[in-house]
Amino acid sequence: MLSVSLEENLTRFETDFDGSADYIERRFRLAGSEAALLTLEGMVNKQVLAQSVMNPLMDAPLLEEDPVKRFDYLRDCVLSTVDQKEVTDYSEAVNFLMNGFAIFLLDGCLRALAIGVQGFQFRGVGDPQGEVMQRGSREGFVEPLQINLSMIRRRLKTPQLKFEKLILGKESNTNVCLCYLRGVVSPELLSRVRNSVKEVDLATVLAAGYVTPFLRKSGNISLFTTVGLSERPDTVCGKIQEGRIALVIDGTPNVLIIPHLFIESFQSFDDYAHRPFYTSFIRLLKLLAFFLSMLLPGFYVATTTFHPELIPEPLLLKIMQSQSSTPFPIMLEAIVIHIIYEIMREAGLRAPKALSHAVSIVGALVIGDTAVSSGLISAPTLMIIALTAISSYLVPSFYESTALCRLIFIIVGGTMGFWGLMVGIFLMTANICSESIYGVPFSAPVSPFRGRAMRDVFVRASWKKFSGREERVQNMPGSTVDQADRL
Repeated sequence: MLSVSLEENLTRFETDFDGSADYIERRFRLAGSEAALLTLEGMVNKQVLAQSVMNPLMDAPLLEEDPVKRFDYLRDCVLSTVDQKEVTDYSEAVNFLMNGFAIFLLDGCLRALAIGVQGFQFRGVGDPQGEVMQRGSREGFVEPLQINLSMIRRRLKTPQLKFEKLILGKESNTNVCLCYLRGVVSPELLSRVRNSVKEVDLATVLAAGYVTPFLRKSGNISLFTTVGLSERPDTVCGKIQEGRIALVIDGTPNVLIIPHLFIESFQSFDDYAHRPFYTSFIRLLKLLAFFLSMLLPGFYVATTTFHPELIPEPLLLKIMQSQSSTPFPIMLEAIVIHIIYEIMREAGLRAPKALSHAVSIVGALVIGDTAVSSGLISAPTLMIIALTAISSYLVPSFYESTALCRLIFIIVGGTMGFWGLMVGIFLMTANICSESIYGVPFSAPVSPFRGRAMRDVFVRASWKKFSGREERVQNMPGSTVDQADRL
């Protein structure tokens, strides 16, 4: 709790900040009473602070002698035009100060006034970098929490849209917000997600990836993520409308979506802007690319090593002719090329933009063409790995999983042939079908199967068929969470 004495309050703030360079304390007198205004340099708009706070305070006629009545007068009459909140708890005052508020303290009063004069710099709203769309909105989430919430509110203009704020991180005190539609979301699902977020025991929360492990099913190793991630407000609003919960984290442009289904990684917002027949074709193409990116190198290595009779004779002769001029077996070639590609990808991502093009040229010409010409790597193996690498970008949310599975299938196919690949595919399918997120099957509505929900899975029905039919995530087959409360 705050103290009645201004000196005790200021001493407590000074002790906690301990000479921090950005801590600013301004003392002044108001008609004989001692007062102070606390701010953090770079977090407030100095012009707004001077014009809307300091000037009105210094010019206000104070006739009340009692400090409590004087505080009420300043709050209700002098500072009534600015965003403000009365606080009595010291930790709450520190939290407001950290978020860009100015803290006004008056001697003899047990309360403080948090005044909204935030003015820190942030990146403007622009195109989402990770989710490029042709016909969708050009707005993407940014780092400040309040701006992200406003973009969601602009698209869902209903009082049923609720924002529930929490604080995570013992040191960072990061503001996070649960976004959901009351009457649409399952109360049981909301309670489970809320409890999981509150159980996050971290000193700092600086990105969405810090919170994601706490939202997954404990004790189960999943190859694929069960928590969605999006940079687009329109995508998040669409998921909220389906009964999901969005977790917005201050300081990151990525919003978590819970629960997330496996099939949703093959969907994009563009699917609902194009005509159904084209969208269905693209989804089937993504499914094909997904399996190619994981299984094609393993099948290629297994076929050429253990089952060459399955390859047409002219193609087999070409492969063997190319392979005879290289010093390494096919499995080792595939592993080496896969690792080299991942090295080049990481170099292209982490290198400065001025050098990223040079990395691409070196990878394509020197490592690719020169390695084949010199006989270190066979051309068919290089083409197979390049095709799978390109295919993996059609489903970017699964890139990490497919890159790891690709390497595993290469090793399994090169050591155990088709039988090993079949066992690997069975284990992967079992892993996907056994996973659930807060009582909702990860593989729904394919497994368990529901025909009605399949109109927006591998193919997409027209909007006429969608209209008037609400499909909620808690209604998925096999779900164990209760329905939404319509009251």
